[in-house]
Amino acid sequence: MSTTIPEETAPPAVPDKIDTPARDEVSLHDEILSRLRDYIVEGNIADGGRISERQLCEMLKVSRTPLREALKVLAAEGLVELLPNRGARVRPLGPDDIAELFDLMGGLEGLAGRLACEKISDEDIGKIEQLHHDMYGFYIRQDMQGYFRMNQLIHRAIVQAAGNAMLAASYESLAGRIRRVRYSANFARKRERWSEAMREHEAILDALRRRAGGELSDILFQHLRNKGAAAIAYLTEPTATAEAPAATSGKLVKVD
Repeated sequence: MSTTIPEETAPPAVPDKIDTPARDEVSLHDEILSRLRDYIVEGNIADGGRISERQLCEMLKVSRTPLREALKVLAAEGLVELLPNRGARVRPLGPDDIAELFDLMGGLEGLAGRLACEKISDEDIGKIEQLHHDMYGFYIRQDMQGYFRMNQLIHRAIVQAAGNAMLAASYESLAGRIRRVRYSANFARKRERWSEAMREHEAILDALRRRAGGELSDILFQHLRNKGAAAIAYLTEPTATAEAPAATSGKLVKVD
């Protein structure tokens, strides 16, 4: 289903050293966390693969202490597992886990869409429209990383527009667990799923503009279910890793 990165493979080069005296500890922690999260989500370590602290310290130009603090946060998000006295690994998810998680996320997003249509302002709709426009630009340029970043901002904006703190907390507790799987779903069937997802987002935006809560709820639930099915199809395809395109930064991306 996936392959691990060979031990002798050096991590991708990072242009700038981030551990500088001018940076305060909070901003340094946030930057390490963000870059490490993206590195894992983009599939650079195989599903269930062990995380090499040595390689990541070299890549991020940091010591093991801030790296381990970041790994603790990612463990709380569900992206990694901390193994007693054995380091950490990327948390594996099987097909049944993925299907159940996407249905649950679809239910949460569907409810968020219904509530958002009752409360959202014209200004907030305008902000989501701009995110959608930016996402479409990344799609046209075939920039998967940029597209995915805007995609996640749109989904989170709808959840926030629902104005329900408990719903938002439940959503965030699950989002980390399937973020890398949501990313991989766009590679399914040689990117046919990516085009389908873009069309679904057009329908999401249209329903939101009309404040059609029931319709938006149904679209969001089906959107998440389709994405889950695509991710499972991709992850169980023997040639999935070999067919994954390289990222725009030039590093090897393996979507596991």
